Amino acid sequence: MAYTFQVTVDSADPHALADWWADALGWEVEPSDEAFIRRMIDAGHASEDDTTTHRGVLVWKTGAGIRHPEGLDRAPRILFQLVPEPKTVKNRVHLDVRTGTDDPRSVVERLIAKGATLLHEGRQGPYAWTTLADPENNELCVSP
Repeated sequence: MAYTFQVTVDSADPHALADWWADALGWEVEPSDEAFIRRMIDAGHASEDDTTTHRGVLVWKTGAGIRHPEGLDRAPRILFQLVPEPKTVKNRVHLDVRTGTDDPRSVVERLIAKGATLLHEGRQGPYAWTTLADPENNELCVSP
């Protein structure tokens, strides 16, 4: 049997990081269901402490997800989850962002302008990539 998966990224500010990655990838932040959240609080299954407001919308404090605009059949969901500790070492897993027909240099410049940090340029034979860190220092590579 083949399994599906989602990618989960630990984060100090999951909603802001989900916004950043959705913009970086051209994906969509999953909408919040405020009525559902309120029902869970009213029924005693959650408390106000389990929520926060992000961009004027009531959301679950512990996480935010993003999806490819063509849905989960096109690419797995990415979940950004709240954790108390900061990132301290190099990631053992990272995302490789493939730019397709877009110029990778332009994508790198756009991401840096939006808060990414340039870590290094890499090359192996005919293949080249740029390694960046997102606003919470998670590594990612950009290549054609």
